[in-house]
Amino acid sequence: MHADFRRFYNQGFSSEFYSQYVNRLESQVGQVPFRLAESPLFIPPSTRDRIFGYTREIIAQLAVPERIASARRAIPPEYDVPRQDEAPDVMTIDFAITRREDGELDGKVVEMQAFPSLFAFTMIQARVFNELVKIPGAESGFHCFAPGHDYDSALALLRRALLGGFSPDEVVLLEIEPEKQKTLPDFIATQTLVGIDYVCVTQVLREGRQLFRMKDGRKLPIRRIFNRVVFDELQKKKPPMAFQFTDDLDVSWCPHPNWYWLWSKISLSMLDHPAVPKAMLLSQLKEVPADLENYVLKPLFSYAGAGVKVDPTRDDVAEVPADQRDGWILQRKITYARELWTPDGIGVAAELRVLCLRDQGQRLPEPFMNLVRLSRGKMLGVDFNKGLDWVGSSVALWPRAE
Repeated sequence: MHADFRRFYNQGFSSEFYSQYVNRLESQVGQVPFRLAESPLFIPPSTRDRIFGYTREIIAQLAVPERIASARRAIPPEYDVPRQDEAPDVMTIDFAITRREDGELDGKVVEMQAFPSLFAFTMIQARVFNELVKIPGAESGFHCFAPGHDYDSALALLRRALLGGFSPDEVVLLEIEPEKQKTLPDFIATQTLVGIDYVCVTQVLREGRQLFRMKDGRKLPIRRIFNRVVFDELQKKKPPMAFQFTDDLDVSWCPHPNWYWLWSKISLSMLDHPAVPKAMLLSQLKEVPADLENYVLKPLFSYAGAGVKVDPTRDDVAEVPADQRDGWILQRKITYARELWTPDGIGVAAELRVLCLRDQGQRLPEPFMNLVRLSRGKMLGVDFNKGLDWVGSSVALWPRAE
């Protein structure tokens, strides 16, 4: 999408380059179980700034007390965690890269979640690309961070946000069977960059209001939890745990679990922003839109496109049970700009996830960095891109010195 950078990159691309990239990345984060795309996304700084600006505006709307109060109905009573803070430490917003009528690149919101993403993994991924990619016009190199950050300042911010003033031994990355998760490379990267261990929910001990874990024969207190537990997985697997999320515990959360529900796809129907396509909760739907072919049917709390119907029918809408219609939305379709061109001239669609962090002393999370998913299929998920190249995990890069 940055034409000059794309041309030089494609001219120098080879299968040997791709193998070198994959090998160098996996030497730092372990084997990656999801597909790594062949290329970073080069976008102009003006596009980055526009999308980061949208992110700030949307977060400001989400933070209006009336909207937060309205979204509280999304929190299941069995997951309403005490001591909710004033804002989440983490926020992610996915933007489809589109073209405006004036030809400028733009972004349209696909979904959002106040839940962690691949911060550490993507920082290493971007660093590896920067080590390998040499392009005229960017002699000082590339990075993936918001203006004002370089790699060192970004790493310092990541450490501050995740540790929250505690020592790394007092903070854990909490997950269900972390060694079996596809996001394990990010857990390893987080351990490398921040120094915190990944711990299974079944390994946490409880004594009164205190949580502990064992390490090298020592019982260590858990003061802060970097929460990576996806609640629909917790509901399905029901792992044996010494504590419940609803317990009143002496722990700090990053982010507090309630924000997983509050700032999510349920908020799309509450927002009024030009970057947010029209969305309607099924529970509030008076009649099915006459142009249903222009909408997507989505469950609010699912991952990797699970349950999404790209071409819903009236029967699909009608078949959602009445007691579940609060958990589904109809969202207006987005036309992606398939303008990342492969060396073979194939146009690839891109979705840019803005990763936000709340630094100590900040009221709201701020745009911090990004990750990207590339797609040639009908949707961005893995299942829709099987057998295709130039798809999968990537990152948007821009020159360090602008």
